[in-house]
Amino acid sequence: MTASREQLLDVARRAALSAGEAILEVYATAFDVQQKTDNTPVTEADLASERIIIAMLSEAFPDIPIASEELVEAEGLPRWAARFWAVDPLDGTKEFIARNGEFAVSIGLIEDGIPILGVVHGPALGVTYAARGPGTATRQKSGNAPEPIQARSPPPDGLVVIHSRSHENSRRLAEFLESYPVQERKKCGSALKFGVIAAGEADLYPRFGTTMEWDTAAGQAILEAAGGRVETLAGTPLRYGKPGLKNDGLLAWGRRA
Repeated sequence: MTASREQLLDVARRAALSAGEAILEVYATAFDVQQKTDNTPVTEADLASERIIIAMLSEAFPDIPIASEELVEAEGLPRWAARFWAVDPLDGTKEFIARNGEFAVSIGLIEDGIPILGVVHGPALGVTYAARGPGTATRQKSGNAPEPIQARSPPPDGLVVIHSRSHENSRRLAEFLESYPVQERKKCGSALKFGVIAAGEADLYPRFGTTMEWDTAAGQAILEAAGGRVETLAGTPLRYGKPGLKNDGLLAWGRRA
């Protein structure tokens, strides 16, 4: 029997929450930081989170391949499939190392190039964003019941732009924003930025550098379920299952005016 989206999302949510608990256990210790082959950092929290997520997703849905950041680093990309999980077990490892709380567990499901559901869980902030299709986006805070969220139309006094701390002084970002009225710029790490826009608390997240599909899949599913959109820099819909699972820049927007 084919699992429903509700069943798929339920398992993904439980996996994200369990992984978040493991991450916080490491977060409370004097953890070591290693460097991967691409010179990005990895910690025991990344690995512990991934073990939990892969075990739970594989047990519940053994026929759905998993493209997870650390697993791909160790074993390479899984055999291509029209349906696959895109998992970042600890999105924002640099934020984790900096201990600013702005890191997340990100689990998205892709079907035919489109992210159809996702969970972005910020364990240190006690927030979980989730969605399984149009009109289903929710935000759950500190164990309270999930509340419906929706992206907003651009406010008349200008956009609230959200971006990563590392891009705060980016010349490319400054030049891009010259074309838009901007009332405020916010800094936030990891895929949590998609949730902030989905909840109507920001309007635009521009990213000009390369990201991986597991960085964006869950966030895109949530934002688009909330009425927003995620595009390439050329203005076309961001799709998945690309060679190498790489994104060459993106623009995440709230609701159209």
